[in-house]
Amino acid sequence: MEENLAAYAPTELETENIPTLLRRYAVPAIIAMTASSLYNLVDSIFIGQGVGALAISGLAVTFPLMNLSAALGTLVGIGGATMVSVFLGMKKYKAANKVLGNTFTLNVMTGLIFMLAALYWLEPILRFFGASDATLPYAAQYMTIILWGNIITHLYFGLNGIMRAGGHPRNAMYLTLFTVVINSLLDPLFIFVLHWGIAGAAWATVISQTLAFLVIMFEFSNPNRVLHFKLKSFIPNWHIAWDSLSIGMSPFLMNAAACLVTMVINRQLLLYSGDLGVGSFGICNRVTFVFVMVCLGLTQGMQPIAGYNYGARLYTRVRAVYNRTVWLATIVVSVCSILCVFFPRAVVSLFTHDEALICLAAHNLSIMNCLMFIVGYHMITTNLFQCLGMVRQSIFLSLVRQLIYLVPLLYILPRFLGADGVWWSMPVSDVLSCLTALVMRASLLKKFDRLQDGDDSAILGSKL
Repeated sequence: MEENLAAYAPTELETENIPTLLRRYAVPAIIAMTASSLYNLVDSIFIGQGVGALAISGLAVTFPLMNLSAALGTLVGIGGATMVSVFLGMKKYKAANKVLGNTFTLNVMTGLIFMLAALYWLEPILRFFGASDATLPYAAQYMTIILWGNIITHLYFGLNGIMRAGGHPRNAMYLTLFTVVINSLLDPLFIFVLHWGIAGAAWATVISQTLAFLVIMFEFSNPNRVLHFKLKSFIPNWHIAWDSLSIGMSPFLMNAAACLVTMVINRQLLLYSGDLGVGSFGICNRVTFVFVMVCLGLTQGMQPIAGYNYGARLYTRVRAVYNRTVWLATIVVSVCSILCVFFPRAVVSLFTHDEALICLAAHNLSIMNCLMFIVGYHMITTNLFQCLGMVRQSIFLSLVRQLIYLVPLLYILPRFLGADGVWWSMPVSDVLSCLTALVMRASLLKKFDRLQDGDDSAILGSKL
């Protein structure tokens, strides 16, 4: 059976030249991730224009809870995708299929638990995250609908990542574009025509992801694919589950930390500049998120290449794809810095006609992203450790920016700078975290220098 499946394996990952290969895998991932961020952006634009400034503030309050949901999805999905890449590089196709089935099962379990817990405690959670009496109705209405679709969301993102890791980046991209198109069509219909308000944006998101999930299920039901569903593979394998969750722990903790950080930012802004301050963060966060998602698309393009070649013990190719991805990510985030520092008002005006909110958000956007050009390096370096199964290092780099540097700064700087201190905390933490990544990268590359292609990888201390 392993020999039969080998004919369908993505062997170009170890033979094609790196620039061509990265373009082939990263471009679809970038398009998919950018499109994914765009439908969040579209939601914000339609909500701001069709419902109002307080609705944007209410939407911003939901970000921590949505980040926490995404964290649980990445805990399973990214760990599973990484293991699939490595197993394909090792030509262990049965093991890769077991990971696929277990990823499905674990996503259902985590999605169901999160949905029930969040729905039961929704109002106190939203108040804890910074909702006021004015913004709570919007936030609760939006999140209730999103949470009912939570299991589908987890499965859609998790299986989409495995489809990409399994050598089908274009299919993964087309599915994401499909969700964007459906969401963008349903948003104006539900908000402006049917007058469903912020609930319309939530329904548009859930419906579009459900349709995409059904397509993914059809794709993985094809027995001629290297990766396909088998009934036995859905039975939980606790060894696979543990390894998958361990590898996925880094992005999980990063997203969980983002949840905490967003909550702290919302509460600090509510204290220092009120509901409009929270709304301005909602806008700034959405804008920055577009460029972050492009970088995440680059990391997703790098992940199957680095993971596969690491499994095949082709270390020169691992290093080459990492270096190229760092440069590309730096270019992307530099564009973000330029737009946000020199044209902040034009960017913010897309979201609202409220002059007070425009002025506040434009000022804050320029501060928040003034040093954004260094962030890509930290993101790609963190992902490299994750691709190699180096769990502790990846977890540390995931947390260092948000918990070790940013959270303390969010409480310290506002004491001296007021509301501006909240915004200056972000670029300062970016500098500190990039310096940390630089030191850890130097240590890793020293170990890489001792390896020749084909050598045992135990020297790296990898989990895989």
